[in-house]
Amino acid sequence: MSDNFEDVLSKIEELKVILESYDFSLPVPSDFDFNKVTRECVFKMIDNVVRIESEKESLKAFLDESDFWTAPASTKFHGNFKYGLSFHSIYVLKQALSFACPLLKNFQTCRFAKQFSITAEDIFISSLAHDFCKTDFYCIEYRNTKDITGNWVKKPMYKAKGDSRNLGHGNESVLKLIKIMPSYIDNRNVLEAVSMHMGFSDISESQTYNYSNFSQNPLVLLLQLADETAAAWFDC
Repeated sequence: MSDNFEDVLSKIEELKVILESYDFSLPVPSDFDFNKVTRECVFKMIDNVVRIESEKESLKAFLDESDFWTAPASTKFHGNFKYGLSFHSIYVLKQALSFACPLLKNFQTCRFAKQFSITAEDIFISSLAHDFCKTDFYCIEYRNTKDITGNWVKKPMYKAKGDSRNLGHGNESVLKLIKIMPSYIDNRNVLEAVSMHMGFSDISESQTYNYSNFSQNPLVLLLQLADETAAAWFDC
């Protein structure tokens, strides 16, 4: 693990305190400025945990200049609504921080512990960036459908843009992350976690032969658990 494990745990607790003020109710755009509230919370955590000042600013710029705050998380599965991507991402972060301390403490007792150095920043960035592939990826189209009275109406629905060129769910997110934060090109723990966060549902046949090696990385398993529980338990 890291040089000072207690410092990592302490920083995780700091991030959890910031999240305590966040309302994790499903977003209702007409009720409050969800975009503003989420942005303020995420930016506080960026200021708290990201160490390189230039990357702190480039990350904020990416979030503001892309459609991260307003995009859906999918077209028909979890988070298929306006703000879905940012809501899902902050929920994944909540789950990751909730599971991190017990998971890392347990990992400290295994034979692989000395091979991996995981920081609170690693947990934060992997959680926030795992679905960066979905930024600027969706558009709205209108389809004819019947309302509850039986009348035909045009209903807005999300779909993937027809001209998208995506390297794959995890790998596209990795590419965007290292363009935003170049220092992460050398952080294999985070890159593995983001690339593999979908588990067996998003890997090639050749990757299955050494998949158990990725499972030795505690950040891979932590992000998979956080992502799956956010979607399955909390409908986001």
